[in-house]
Order: sequence, then C-alpha cells, then structure tokens
Amino acid sequence: MAEKEVLLRVKNLKKHFLLSRDFFGGNEKKVHAVDGIDFHIFKGETFGLVGESGCGKSTTGRTIINLYKNTAGSVYFEDKLISMGFGDIKEEIKEVSKDFKSRIKATEDKSAQDELRNEMNEIISELKVKLRDAKHLSKEATHDPGDIQMIFQDPYASLNPRMTVSEIVAEGIKTHKLLEGDAISERVYSLLETVGLKREHASRYPHEFSGGQRQRIGIARALAVDPKLIICDEPISALDVSIQAQVVNMLEDLQNKLGLTYLFIAHDLSMVKYISSRIGVMYLGKLMEVAESDPLYAEPLHPYTKSLLSSIPLPDPEANRNSDRIILEGDVPSPVNPKPGCRFASRCRYAKDICFQKDPVIEEVKPSRYVACHLVKEINKL
Repeated sequence: MAEKEVLLRVKNLKKHFLLSRDFFGGNEKKVHAVDGIDFHIFKGETFGLVGESGCGKSTTGRTIINLYKNTAGSVYFEDKLISMGFGDIKEEIKEVSKDFKSRIKATEDKSAQDELRNEMNEIISELKVKLRDAKHLSKEATHDPGDIQMIFQDPYASLNPRMTVSEIVAEGIKTHKLLEGDAISERVYSLLETVGLKREHASRYPHEFSGGQRQRIGIARALAVDPKLIICDEPISALDVSIQAQVVNMLEDLQNKLGLTYLFIAHDLSMVKYISSRIGVMYLGKLMEVAESDPLYAEPLHPYTKSLLSSIPLPDPEANRNSDRIILEGDVPSPVNPKPGCRFASRCRYAKDICFQKDPVIEEVKPSRYVACHLVKEINKL
C-alpha cells in the first residue's frame, strides 16, 4: 500500500495573546490560546478539529493561514516552511536572565558571582544565535497564498456588504492576477454554478441572500484561486439544521471533484464524525487525542474524549436516559498563564499527582492512535 502524502504539518504551534504587563514590562499576563500542538493532514483527507468553545480550534486555523502570527512553532506545507515563530526563544532568554540575576543577587562571594555571570552570558549568547537563525528562517518562509484558503464561521460578517457577489468572488482572482478581462466574469459564473447558485446572483449584494446562500458565496470565494487546502472554520454552525447537511454534502462533492483537502473545525461531534477521515480533540489549547474517525468514536482513550463523546444525545429517548453520561466536575481552568501539568487534570476523575506536575506528551499508544495522557494505558488497560 502506497504511503500517504502529508500536505500540511504543524509542529509545536503556539499562539499567545498578551493581556497586560506591568509598567516595567514584566509580570505579563497572556492567554495561551494554542499552546504547543502537533498534527499533520494527508493530501485529499478531511481532518476534523473538535472541542468545546474557547479551546483554540479557530485560533489554530487562523494561525495556520497566517491571519495570526504564530508565537512559536512552525507550519510546513508540502514539506516547505510557510511560517515560523520564535517567541519561545525570547521567553527562554528572559527566564535565563531572570534566574541567573536572582542567583547572583543571593550570592555574596564575588568570584562565584563572576562565574554565574559568565555562565549566564554563554547561555544567552547561544540562545541569541538560535534566535537569529529562527528569525532568518521565518523571513525565508513563504508559500503561494492561493494554496490555503478559509471558509469563515459567520456568513453574515465575512462578506463585504458594499461589494457585489461578483466582486467578492473575483477579488482573489484579481489580486493574484490569475485571469484578465471577460475570463474573470466567466470564472465567477462557473464558481457560482459549482456551489449551487445562479449566474444572475453575481450582480446582487450579500444582504439579498439567506445564510446558506451567503455561505455558498464564501465557499465560491475560497475556490476562486484553486486552493489545495481549505480551512473550514465552523462553516455550518450559524446555519439552520436543514441547510447544514446541504452545505456539508456540497463540500464533500467538491472534495471528490477537485481533490481538495480540508481542515474541518467544529463542535458538532456528529457532523465531524460524518465528514472527517481523522479527528483531533482539543482542550484549552492542547491536543488531547488524534485518531481515525471510527475508532475514536467507538473507543475513545483520553478521559476528556470519553466525556465529550458521552455528551452526544441519542435519538432514542429511552436509550438517552439510560446512557452512561460522564458529568465533568468543576470549572474550566483559565487559559491565562496556565499552571504546569495536564490542562484537564483538575476535572479528570482519574488524575494523580503527576498529572498536576508534568505536561503529558502526545504519543502513539495504539496504531494510529495518539493520546496526551500520563495514565492512558492504566485507564484503558492497554
């Protein structure tokens, strides 16, 4: 069997948002929206990213497409570096300097102080070289902007109300100078028909359409520059249930017809199972579990995934009442300057001391099953 081709690879991706700092630039408070995640997407597949609201799903998608500059980590597209952050190296320099200065201050012996200063300078010099190299790589990182496109969550806010549908869809084509003259109009008409709209819709404005139609316009805009990967950021959450299935089926048809790859972000667990080949489960900026769709739903391994899937309502009221639903205790911890340890530890019924002290590393525990949990083998008797 031929090995699958990796289209997108994300390594140690972080995105932190600064909330506040004191007058001297210290005591920073940061929201760790995405905090060191690793995953890859194979060419032609749909990778689902699920989790409750505020876990960092949408921030992950926006950081991949460079709407947000990543704080740290790197993103590779077709094995080429397309973005790289170096904020973690800057933080390490600050921490090393702060640690050594406190040790120097606590030492009265002058020769010992000189030794500590020399050691500090050596370490910081090495880190500065590493930082310079990272900055150079970041400047060199580049890709064709048309390769990755995005379908946004809100079909009402993501379309410019002052532009006609034709202008909205054609904007990317004109920006990247893909076509000229009448060929642009023909391309727009073709795209509108591809997503189930009509040629006469091209001259209308967004306010003249329903939510489902507006989302189709957003899909046509994403398709206009012939992308290889489309990030679908909860594309159906703002739509009526009757329209959701239509949009998802259309996305599947387009994938089969055009050979597209999707990163499908959602919190509708049933829909994600339906459309995705593999699924990543996020909680408070961290990936808890990554697996193929059917095995994940049949046998979740991480305690958070178990509780998340147990919340899916069943169509049979009697079965729903008798289902073994896992009720999580306590509140969701703050993403502002989080403490060491597993993010889920304070709400996990299996948690032990190590869970509060050390961050778990996501690792393969079964073929194609990746879990970030210190106790996963003990819990699941693997």
